[in-house]
Formats: sequence, structure tokens, C-alpha cells
Amino acid sequence: MTKRGYHHGNLRQALVEAALELIAQRGPTGFTLSEAAKHAGVTPAAVYRHFDGREALIAEAALQGYEIFADLMEFAYDAGKPTALAAFEATGRAYLAFARKYPGHYVAMFESGVSVNANPNLARVAERSRAVLERAAMELAQHIPPAKRPPAAMVSAHIWALSHGVVELFARGSPGTQAPYPPEDLLETGVGIYLRGLGLIPPDE
Repeated sequence: MTKRGYHHGNLRQALVEAALELIAQRGPTGFTLSEAAKHAGVTPAAVYRHFDGREALIAEAALQGYEIFADLMEFAYDAGKPTALAAFEATGRAYLAFARKYPGHYVAMFESGVSVNANPNLARVAERSRAVLERAAMELAQHIPPAKRPPAAMVSAHIWALSHGVVELFARGSPGTQAPYPPEDLLETGVGIYLRGLGLIPPDE
């Protein structure tokens, strides 16, 4: 096996990429640091030059995932304009697209048990991705009087939970599951029902 870390001159990143492959295949607890080192083509001792344990390696994978995720969410939000609703819906589709394209990152971020407060950089970039949905929720609620306006943080948390549920149940190819409708349609209709219930968008005619 080629020693990817030394060949590319970036051993730290080679270890992260090896961990991402293993996480996608086996889950966050399905491999050891020694296996990650072997996968990267380096000795186990080399891992400890950059990470003090498996959790630190997974936290770095999660951090890189959140950076990609935040960039994708911000791009989707901007591309979805000029309407607040279109921007909001675009972020939901971006969530599904991210889970499909970056399974290792997704699992490291949401299923590894690593706290977003594991280190300041991880906390910062995780907050950036959450802020996109919160901003979208604030814009949707502008027409509602402040006293009756639902908290943007609550709305964004609910939409995040709905998106996550659709991903987990129907968008990741879990054995024995099959979506009754395309995951994108499930998410869009679910979001629509929720937003109409709050009065954030007008009811269907």
C-alpha cells in the first residue's frame, strides 16, 4: 500500500481521509487508530504526532465536514433567493445532498458522539451551519408581528430535526427501508405543512 501521508506531504490529512473511509464503511466505532494508520499507509506511532486518540481524529473529520456543510448551506441559501421560502427550501435539499455525497463526514458529525464543543474550531463552524437555517427562519417570519413571531432558533431546530429524520430513514440507503416518496418530496411537503401551521407561509388554495 502506498504511504499516502508521506507521498502527499500531508500525513494529518491522509489520516483524516483514511478515517472518513472507515467511518463510512464501519461506523465511528468500527475501527481503531492502528487500522486508520494502516489504511493511510503509515505506522500506528505516526498517528500520535497529530491526534491523541480516535476521538480527536473523528473530531477533525467532523470539523472538516461542518466546513463543507456550512459552505454548501450558505451557497444553497443564496442560490435560493430572491424569496425567503425558496432559500429555506434550498437549504433542506442541500442537507440531503450533503448526506449522500459525504457519508463519512455526515456520520462523524452526527452519529459519532463527538460533541460540537469538543474544541473551539468545531464549535465555531458547527454554529455557522446552524446560523444559515436560523437566518432563513428569521426572514420567513418578518411579516408576522414580533409578539406573535415564533423564535427563529426553534423553527430552525425543528426543520433541522425534520431534515435529519428524512436523511436517516430514507436518504442513506439503510437496509430494509424504502421511501414511499422521493426523500426531497418528503422533506419539502413536511416543511411546507410545518411552516403553514406556524403561519409563516400562506395556506394552499
